[in-house]
Amino acid sequence: MKHFFIPIFSLMSLASMAQTPVISQAIITTKTNIIVPENDDDSPGPMQGPNGEEVRIMRMGGEGETKSTTTLKGDFVKTFSESEMGRNTVIRDNKNKKTTTLIEMMGNKMGFYATDEEDEQMKKEMDSMMKSRKNDGSMIIMGDPVNAGESTYEVVNVEGAKKIAGYDCKKALIIRTGSNAKKDTSIVWYNPAFKLQGLASTGGGGGGFGGFARSSNSGAGFDKLDGFPMQYETTLGRGRKMKVEVTKIVTDKEIADKEFEIPKDFDVKSAKEMRNFGPGGGRGGVQIRMNN
Repeated sequence: MKHFFIPIFSLMSLASMAQTPVISQAIITTKTNIIVPENDDDSPGPMQGPNGEEVRIMRMGGEGETKSTTTLKGDFVKTFSESEMGRNTVIRDNKNKKTTTLIEMMGNKMGFYATDEEDEQMKKEMDSMMKSRKNDGSMIIMGDPVNAGESTYEVVNVEGAKKIAGYDCKKALIIRTGSNAKKDTSIVWYNPAFKLQGLASTGGGGGGFGGFARSSNSGAGFDKLDGFPMQYETTLGRGRKMKVEVTKIVTDKEIADKEFEIPKDFDVKSAKEMRNFGPGGGRGGVQIRMNN
């Protein structure tokens, strides 16, 4: 028995040592560039909501560069983003599964919050409206590889190495298989030195106008990497291209709890209130669609 115990114990120790360390406090600076085709029509127009109200969709996260700073401390993640469209802050409470989005645009400061359960319900209602418009022929909906149904992801490590923001990074491919069996591939350069707690990646959907981004692209296969993604390129729906790059990571700075407090000068409502609020206090108003 003694002869078997020693090698088994050694293997267990090596496996433990091989696990990628997880950091629970960091500040990450990221830039996202999206290139939109000239013939892209990004204005679907008004729709009818589940209660008969008129819903207009305003898509954010279009062409151009977005710079973002993500602050992580334990269960809290805050991402501040700035682009030509305005300034946006997304505060995520992973413990209570709640996301608050703050938007500064045209001199207005507004915000809305939702739990994961409420978010799922709103997505189902929106999908139903989009499907209805598609079926009656009033709207053509192009497939989006990020949001098209249930998908599976596979990570394939390939030859390649380069330094990004001072870190030695490895190359990998994330292969997505959609519900229609169609495959698409994203190129990722990742830092194998560590992962970040509750944060699969920055930039893109989580770093731009991220809406209800729960753990920043956790559903895009980044959580399967043996490290943190520092740069990635992917193709979005409607022929758009996106490139995301981390430009700086700070892990040795103390972060105060007040970083995650909601500023008092923002008018913050529940997402349900925002959806039902319209001119004159009536129903109908605006749905804000956050693109990845």
